[in-house]
Amino acid sequence: MNLHEYQAKELLKRYHVPIQEGIACSTVSEAEDAYRFINSEYGSKFAVIKAQIHAGGRGKGKIKGTEQRGVAVAKNLEDVKRIAHNLLGGTLVTVQTGEAGKLVSKIFVAQDVYYEGPEPVKEFYLSILMDRSKGKNVVMYSTEGGMNIEDVAHETPEKIFKEWVHPGGGLLPFQARKIAFNLGLSGTAFKNCVKFVTNLYNAFVGLDCSMLEINPMFKTSDAKIIAVDCKMNIDDNALMRHPDIAAMRDITEEDPTEVEAAKYNLNFVKLDGNVGCMVNGAGLAMATMDMIKLSGGEPANFLDVGGTANAQTVEAGFRIILKDPKVKAILINIFGGIVRCDRVAQGVIDAYKSIGNIEIPIIVRLQGTNAEIAKELIDKSGLKVESAILLSEAAELVNKAVA
Repeated sequence: MNLHEYQAKELLKRYHVPIQEGIACSTVSEAEDAYRFINSEYGSKFAVIKAQIHAGGRGKGKIKGTEQRGVAVAKNLEDVKRIAHNLLGGTLVTVQTGEAGKLVSKIFVAQDVYYEGPEPVKEFYLSILMDRSKGKNVVMYSTEGGMNIEDVAHETPEKIFKEWVHPGGGLLPFQARKIAFNLGLSGTAFKNCVKFVTNLYNAFVGLDCSMLEINPMFKTSDAKIIAVDCKMNIDDNALMRHPDIAAMRDITEEDPTEVEAAKYNLNFVKLDGNVGCMVNGAGLAMATMDMIKLSGGEPANFLDVGGTANAQTVEAGFRIILKDPKVKAILINIFGGIVRCDRVAQGVIDAYKSIGNIEIPIIVRLQGTNAEIAKELIDKSGLKVESAILLSEAAELVNKAVA
């Protein structure tokens, strides 16, 4: 589950990770009040106003039809009004949103951290994620933080450092010191960085994050280390341990079909192909998608109905798949182990009758418990549903359907 910047920062504060303070706002008047509070509370001359969407590249992105960028500096109250008015309700287009962009419903009015002081300021990059090839969490960091981190990774990969952390021991003190040293820090900034990285790693583990990115991790002119921006992904499988975090979910930022699928406990991921697939079991679903590609088609989705498929879940799956206008055929591939094939077949028949006339071809391949009964039910239903026993037969029928 993705979180907005303002949500992620509030969670970081629980672990004593210093952040760029700010207030989330939904209206222009709230933004004005936030600016006044920040000005009085933190003595900020300026305010940084950031669009809150689930996408990166906000600093370079623009509101569709305008020159307003997704991150802007307001020097006075009039600037706050203008920027907030331009952002709220607008569609922000970034390199990660595509041309469609994303609607901006909230903005984050944050304090200015680029104030003058005894030392020069500096932007760093730091992220934590799982390295599955090593079975360890990895801390990735660089001296070159900011909006152009993708260019740094591509053009000067030697500036990207990695520190692997054994899951049994956690981030060790010498590793935190090594990170601060490689970032070129010394004195108070060095000590603050060690604390920052240690607390950040504790947040990554404690919150069950799958990814935690701080860009920039910022050294202020008085040697503080703070998180100016934060991207945080939470492992969906761990949300049962964090009901307060689950309540932060913003479904307006998610694909509507995936949201609907979740209501029926369907594991659904939308893709860009022309063959819809409905399968029970993630492994079989992946194999089915491979077979679709080998047959000349392209998977339109990943849909795992699980081991307890019934008429309701099958119908829900049908309706979700049919919302995609690109779909030219549907392949249902069920292995009857926990779930009986005849129950799925009856679910297909009931769903077909409930939905009405389905114009695209439907290929059903059922194997396992009561597979023969299931095939007989399909064949005698009188519906435009083609049945197959072997996966190769189903693939041939898919090939004919999309040719």
